[in-house]
Amino acid sequence: MEAAKETGYWEVTVIMVVIASWLLYRYVAPKGWREWSRAGLVQAFIIALYAEMYGFPLTIYVLSGFLGLDIPWLHQSGHLWATLFGWGDLGAIVEMMLGYGFLFFGLSLVIKGWWEVYHARREGRLATDRLYGVVRHPQYTGIFLAVFGQLIHWPTIPTLALFPIIVWAYVRLARKEEARMIERFGDEYLAYRHRVPMFFPSREKWRRLLDETRSSGEVKP
Repeated sequence: MEAAKETGYWEVTVIMVVIASWLLYRYVAPKGWREWSRAGLVQAFIIALYAEMYGFPLTIYVLSGFLGLDIPWLHQSGHLWATLFGWGDLGAIVEMMLGYGFLFFGLSLVIKGWWEVYHARREGRLATDRLYGVVRHPQYTGIFLAVFGQLIHWPTIPTLALFPIIVWAYVRLARKEEARMIERFGDEYLAYRHRVPMFFPSREKWRRLLDETRSSGEVKP
């Protein structure tokens, strides 16, 4: 029961869910019901993540209670990979830093991708340069990386189950969006699709993807 006192911070849970949800709906604004359904999956991931991180450690309860694993019911045990493999406090710190690295890189892609699409729509053109010159769907790549980073940092049974569903849903959404782009832009989009990968660049272009997230974002004439 003493260990359980490190959980139950539902006020913090609500604050973190609100902040993360605002970022989601601000920079990946759903337009139709299909987009809302995909965003709803990410919303469920956010709620499940922070409810266990600061509320009730369901995953630790299940693993220790039903499977009999020796996992202390402590907040620190939420760094589950380090706990299960016995990596200790240093391993938990490395795990957290690596997870946050993926998270912040993913968020940068989401925000910068939104900025580029916003300006392209204002100018009535197809977004094909900067981030969109490296991958065709940088915002969705950002969602994948951010979610993956949280699975490194704070894995839970519900979020592990949701991750492949989120990826599948956004792959389907991307394909539907591309079909609309082909109808609207024709050969221009087909040529763009041929030369630029969908979600992840080739190995030698990852550095460019990182550099584009750091760029000042000035609009070129």
